[in-house]
Amino acid sequence: MQRRDFLKKSALLTATTGLTVTLGKESFADSPKPAANFPGKEGKTYPGWGDAAVEHLTTYCPDFADNNLWIRKDNQIVTVYRTNPNQKYPYLYPLIGPVSRVSVTTESAQPWPHHRSVFMGVDKVNGGNYWQEGNDRGQILSQNVKVLDAQQNRVEFTDSCLWKKPAEDPIIADERRYVLDWRSDNYYVLDSYFSIKMLTDITIQKTNHGFFGVRVDQDLCPLGGGNLVSSEGTSGEKETFGKPAKWMAFYGKRRFNPQITEGVAVFSPPEKPFKDCPWFTRDYGNISPMPFLFIKDGETFEFKKDFVLEAVYRTVVFAGTPEDVDLDGLWNEIYG
Repeated sequence: MQRRDFLKKSALLTATTGLTVTLGKESFADSPKPAANFPGKEGKTYPGWGDAAVEHLTTYCPDFADNNLWIRKDNQIVTVYRTNPNQKYPYLYPLIGPVSRVSVTTESAQPWPHHRSVFMGVDKVNGGNYWQEGNDRGQILSQNVKVLDAQQNRVEFTDSCLWKKPAEDPIIADERRYVLDWRSDNYYVLDSYFSIKMLTDITIQKTNHGFFGVRVDQDLCPLGGGNLVSSEGTSGEKETFGKPAKWMAFYGKRRFNPQITEGVAVFSPPEKPFKDCPWFTRDYGNISPMPFLFIKDGETFEFKKDFVLEAVYRTVVFAGTPEDVDLDGLWNEIYG
């Protein structure tokens, strides 16, 4: 992807296909009305503005939720990009199953409640911690959420973030772009693009806390009755931990409706320093391609000032099992 495309800026867009975008202090009710006769499920038409369960995405930032970005489909929540300045870092929660409409991720859960659904951060960065513990150790602070594109089944938005400790200058600035693409009734993809600029010389020590991670709901992970599998045909924490793989996936029967099976897969980027990256996996529900753990004791990652680290992570949320969705094909689609 071209850097100019990644960093491009665009005014907020109100799509003509029935998707609405409002940001800032505008209210949801005051946003432009969608066109009449919007096609919905089973050939029905969209009767007008309101709470009708229409088959499209709506994207908006209500005034009561700071600058959080809400994305809905069929007037049901799909995900929220959460940016409260009191948080450790921005993150996405929920990430709903395409059939159950129940989240496949958890916002915070034992035994490690600092894992928040779909998140990114790193511990042991210049003596700070941008993954867990108190905000005094460091935060990743959202600066400017923008919606770039809004279509019937696709939303693209960006954010600019600063990594800093309170009352200190930031040490890292990142530009991130997210694309949520609802492909069918059985799966959708979330692509997360990161461009991370070092504002000073950066040292990251060996740590199992970083980089991009997903924490799934209990019913999808092995300790809750679900399954953990990899692109290499291995399964469970014992067989997958510390091993490279193109993707890792959790799936299982949903606890409130065992007739539904859903899952989530995370893809590992092929570029350095993530090429052949070993995975951090846990049977309790965490998966993350982990470049900063599997090095020798005493070794560090060094990034000079002004260096830009870029990475793209694809997350796939699907109904059924990994065999029901072409994960290898979806990996090749974005990385091949």
